[in-house]
Amino acid sequence: MWWFQQGLSFLPALLVIWTWASFVFAYVTAVLLRHVDPLVPYISDTGTMAPERCVFGFMLDVSAFLGMATVYVRYKQVEALTDNSEGRLLKVNRLGLLLGLFSSLGMCVVANFQKTTLFSVHLLGAVLTFGVGAIYILVQTLLSHYMQPHVHSRSIFLLRLTIGLWTLGSVLSMFVSSVVMYSSLPGVDVTHKLHWTPGETGYTPHLISTVCEWSLAFSFISFFLTYIRDFQKITLRAEADVQSTHLYHWPRDDKPRVSESSPLLSGAP
Repeated sequence: MWWFQQGLSFLPALLVIWTWASFVFAYVTAVLLRHVDPLVPYISDTGTMAPERCVFGFMLDVSAFLGMATVYVRYKQVEALTDNSEGRLLKVNRLGLLLGLFSSLGMCVVANFQKTTLFSVHLLGAVLTFGVGAIYILVQTLLSHYMQPHVHSRSIFLLRLTIGLWTLGSVLSMFVSSVVMYSSLPGVDVTHKLHWTPGETGYTPHLISTVCEWSLAFSFISFFLTYIRDFQKITLRAEADVQSTHLYHWPRDDKPRVSESSPLLSGAP
């Protein structure tokens, strides 16, 4: 059996591969059509103009769905491995689920509201995706700290901690460089500026900002690769229990009742 056939390990792997494919496809298409400069443009700039805009939006919507599924499965796994007496751990786990869902929602906002049309909404989506996503990574790292060594090894915790610090550093660097870039170009519509000339005012902070954004995207998406071994221990199944031989009305001798036995997720340490 291949590794991706074990449990639900294909889910985080598919999320990472699909999301990076959406970034690479949009970048290559935008560069070939000369819509952006080849040297590290903003990720959102590569999906601003047609035809790459349509595919970029569609692929990110799929990534948002995969992200929601992944964070939910992770939430259920931690819940199954946590004793009811560990109230603090359960609260942190619920917080992680909420942050993960908001981060996935932000990806959907970025996909459907372009930078050059509704910049404020697009910026909100970016903050939800990467800002809230960075907090999600830190929360999951905290959960990993609590769950070692009886659930997973210390090396997994250290790996997630490293990626979390990397993500947080990229967020801060991108924020500072973006503030410097916008402040150094008063009166210039930076939002709609897709081409930059080396040496012009604001070029250096722009380059730093774009490099930090790609670094942030890489670290954030790569974090989900650490879920692969955890998800190999999870199985998904559903059971249907039909309570009547007729699907549209209840016979006189039958009473309508609901009986559900559908353990959707089960995990083992």
